Amino acid sequence: MEAGGVGLALQTRAAGFGTGRRRGGLQSPIGSLRVAEPAGAAVAVRARGSKPVAPLRAKKSSGGHENLHNSVDEALLLKRKSEEVLFYLNGRCIYLVGMMGSGKSTVGKIMSEVLGYSFFDSDKLVEQAVGMPSVAQIFKVHSEAFFRDNESSVLRDLSSMRRLVVATGGGAVIRPVNWKYMKKGLSVWLDVPLDALARRIAKVGTASRPLLDQPSGDPYTMAFSKLSMLAEQRGDAYANADVRVSLEEIASKQGHDDVSKLTPTDIAIESLHKIESFVIEHATDNVIGDSQSESQVRRIQTF
Repeated sequence: MEAGGVGLALQTRAAGFGTGRRRGGLQSPIGSLRVAEPAGAAVAVRARGSKPVAPLRAKKSSGGHENLHNSVDEALLLKRKSEEVLFYLNGRCIYLVGMMGSGKSTVGKIMSEVLGYSFFDSDKLVEQAVGMPSVAQIFKVHSEAFFRDNESSVLRDLSSMRRLVVATGGGAVIRPVNWKYMKKGLSVWLDVPLDALARRIAKVGTASRPLLDQPSGDPYTMAFSKLSMLAEQRGDAYANADVRVSLEEIASKQGHDDVSKLTPTDIAIESLHKIESFVIEHATDNVIGDSQSESQVRRIQTF
């Protein structure tokens, strides 16, 4: 199937996209992702919104009471921050960008749940669109270029919607057209140290990550080497994001010397805080710009 012939439409069964509230928690809509081939044949696949994120629970340990206290504090802070951010977002989508293994899907699901948004993983949507079980398989059977074409098609269609949190693929940032789509919402870069990424990826394996999969060699060393090369290629592209969330900065503020000690909730809270700061700052800029324009118009009218 040629990527140029892909017609992709996301439609919801609900009356309006976004989540509706019901007793017992948030209800995420189920959308229908329809992929039409050039000959007119259509293949319907399912694209689901985020499943409810499990409530935050304390880990059982000797410091059980302290863990419970910290967990409750995190949950309250996350909820309060999400309510503050919602006012400024005004339904705009949030796109998470960053290197593979940076936690975009995990953090994105938490953010979508507390904001009442729907969650989508662009890699999963591409897999559904082309009818293959994994990105690695798409790379193997077709090519990276084929995958990128379909990835752009997915982001194009998502950009026409509202109230979404989208976890993008690690390489989505390399195509300028994808930034055109993501700039219709707000983009957030999860910036994770390379050594932490390499440890995380080496632990779970690289079979599902075609750009990292190597037939032999020490998993950590091979992962770190490849990640370093990709970071050099993509660093400037990630910096195009509206917001940068540095895990090193979060860890430093919390007194940790290792970012692996951070929880996904820690990162979600910081992301929401950075988003709020960004939209407030730019809302102020827009007000100043509008006022200056009005003043210029009044001066012209006096002549």
